[in-house]
Amino acid sequence: MANDEIQDVEEPEAPPSEWMNTFADMSCLLMTFFVLLYSMSTLDTTKFTDSFTAVKRTFGGKDQELSTARVKQQEAAILDTVRMQKQLIESQRKVFSDVKTFLNRKGVEGVIGAVFDEGVITLRVPGNALFASGEVDITPEGKKALLSIRELLIKSPDQTVNIVGHSDDIPPGPGSRFKDNWEISALRAVNVLRFFLQSGIDQKRLTATGLADLQPLFPNNSEENRAQNRRVEIVLEKKVGK
Repeated sequence: MANDEIQDVEEPEAPPSEWMNTFADMSCLLMTFFVLLYSMSTLDTTKFTDSFTAVKRTFGGKDQELSTARVKQQEAAILDTVRMQKQLIESQRKVFSDVKTFLNRKGVEGVIGAVFDEGVITLRVPGNALFASGEVDITPEGKKALLSIRELLIKSPDQTVNIVGHSDDIPPGPGSRFKDNWEISALRAVNVLRFFLQSGIDQKRLTATGLADLQPLFPNNSEENRAQNRRVEIVLEKKVGK
């Protein structure tokens, strides 16, 4: 009985494998498709180089050596400019030292201040040392102070001179003949310019600017601070290449 049961057991059939043929065909076709895409997208370096060279020649382009030389020339020009700027700052530093010595010798260092910043020398003269309150005409005492500065300008003929007038934040009163602080600061700067011009300074060196209360040294919150903000600055500067 046991032998009959063993003989009656049937082995399971293998699953059908026809789908593998279809899958292999599809994979082969996909691989062929991607190879074709890759071959079409490959850059022909020779043709590209020839085309690029032709365009460069058409528009007057030079070869790589000339392009490299041009870049090197630009770099050298930048380095020369930086070196000249550093030399200029050091030269201005010496001028500033001479200015401080001169002001001290003249005994006006406590009246006329001097500041050095990145090659620019700024002489600061309080407004009350040059003008009466609310006025734009230079007083006799103010002219004496400006004569000292004139000597400095004559000793440094390579400096440009920008005269800048500054005011506090209080506008002119109702009875004033001036419209606003812009007018006052500008007229004060112009009158200082005219004084230097009449005393022999070359007009090509001189400019005048009025800034009203745009650049205060201190907050305009006290009479002492406002007095220091009312000033005239003589800005000395030497440009690169001059």
